[in-house]
Amino acid sequence: MHAEILPTFDPMDVAGLKLTRPVAEIPESDVDEAVSNIAEQQVTYKERGKTAKAKDKDQIVIDFVGKVGGEEFEGGKGEGFELVLGSDQFIAGFEDQLVGAKTGDDVEVKVTFPEEYHAKDLAGKDAVFDVKVVEVRAPEKVEIDDELAKKVGLESLDELKTRIKERIEEDYKRLSRGHLKRALLDKLDEAHDFELPKGMVDAEFEQIWRQVENSERDEEDKDKTDDELKAEYRKIAERRVRLGLVLAEIGKRAEVQVPSNELQQAIQQQAMREAQMLQMQGQEVSPQEVLKFYQQNPQAIQQIRAPLFEEKVVDYIIERAEVKDKTVTKEKLMEEPEGEEAFA
Repeated sequence: MHAEILPTFDPMDVAGLKLTRPVAEIPESDVDEAVSNIAEQQVTYKERGKTAKAKDKDQIVIDFVGKVGGEEFEGGKGEGFELVLGSDQFIAGFEDQLVGAKTGDDVEVKVTFPEEYHAKDLAGKDAVFDVKVVEVRAPEKVEIDDELAKKVGLESLDELKTRIKERIEEDYKRLSRGHLKRALLDKLDEAHDFELPKGMVDAEFEQIWRQVENSERDEEDKDKTDDELKAEYRKIAERRVRLGLVLAEIGKRAEVQVPSNELQQAIQQQAMREAQMLQMQGQEVSPQEVLKFYQQNPQAIQQIRAPLFEEKVVDYIIERAEVKDKTVTKEKLMEEPEGEEAFA
């Protein structure tokens, strides 16, 4: 086993690189819609009369038992469950059959589990739920005013709208940068042509191909042979390796650094995420134990540092490029650049 020799090349001069950044205005309707959503989340419910029929958007309290083929199934039973009709919390058709029910009613709800249902033993099967309606509640209107803002810890409706607009602005900036980064990577890819280390390309391709084999194929890929797909993903692997080498060389020459405090914060966040995932799998692992693993493994730390370094280099290039803003529609901005994060 031997280490591959990295190619020697001169990266392009990024000063004056011409790039277009899509930007979009925030429609006032988006802010109003977000406020309305918050109001809906703060809604309270008041008991209707005993003879009142449940309507869409009402909350009903139910006891239920589900059966397939006359047998109860795991996860199909509940008591005192609060269900808002029309919220699509249950499978299709369930809530519709409870519209019109009254307090004290016994309702037989018949549904069919979707073919793609996550519980394979229930997928595609017919089920019957014996439902007891314990209570029917009507939603009480929430006024969009200063009192709503105070319920979420703010002083006024104006402050709430300002906070929402700031959050949307941050989302728009992230999306704009995503498009700008993709355009930048395309320019870098077009401007460099050098022999790539075969081992690095092979390793990148194998990683991509494992992901392909472990996931469901997109509609556009279903009719392609493995050989055709491998040829496409090999090109993606080559692009990723090429761009990784180019960004690394630009960053090295510019002496781009990842601040230690940012790296430490990223390591701690990763340790927290991994500990939570392991705990969900039944393993008793603390974030401190995962953090200790990273502190003792430079290679693991490098895997966290690499994307941070990439972003720093991208920022370095953008600062020196000629970036022109172009106003686009919100819908156009929302079209995330495919593969942008992974150099695809």
